[in-house]
Amino acid sequence: MRPIAVYPGTFDPVTNGHLDLVERGRRHFDRLILAILRNEDKQPVFSVPERIALIEDAVSGWPNVGVDTFDGLLVDYAKRIGASVILRGMRALSDFEYELQMAMMNRRLAPDVETVFLVPSETYSYVSSRLVREVARLGGNVEGLVPAAVAAALARRMHPPGSPSR
Repeated sequence: MRPIAVYPGTFDPVTNGHLDLVERGRRHFDRLILAILRNEDKQPVFSVPERIALIEDAVSGWPNVGVDTFDGLLVDYAKRIGASVILRGMRALSDFEYELQMAMMNRRLAPDVETVFLVPSETYSYVSSRLVREVARLGGNVEGLVPAAVAAALARRMHPPGSPSR
């Protein structure tokens, strides 16, 4: 029996980089849960229910991948759902220090929950939700960076019908 893994994030929005990690990571686990962090301090573009719907649409072809939400400590959530692995992506060296600190703190809090890092394919190594939001906000083309449903949702949110053009 392979372990259950949790892939945490805000996923605002989910990108093809996230999905690249999900597609590769899901092969190593019985179940992979994308866990959306409910963070009251951030001003997301999409509400939690909108993000759930967009992610569920994007992962619908993968039966062992699910979507959930959590708040509080990630390791407490992982234990609650029976996950023994936290999946994280590392795009660049700049991610390393933060991700290492988080992994070490999580290990201290829950020694039985292991963090596993995957590196995205080169195609998505520069893609982040923050950059996608910025490109969309400025009217740029985000096709190929996010699923088609996400690109359409971003266009509707950033440039609703009747709003002034850039």
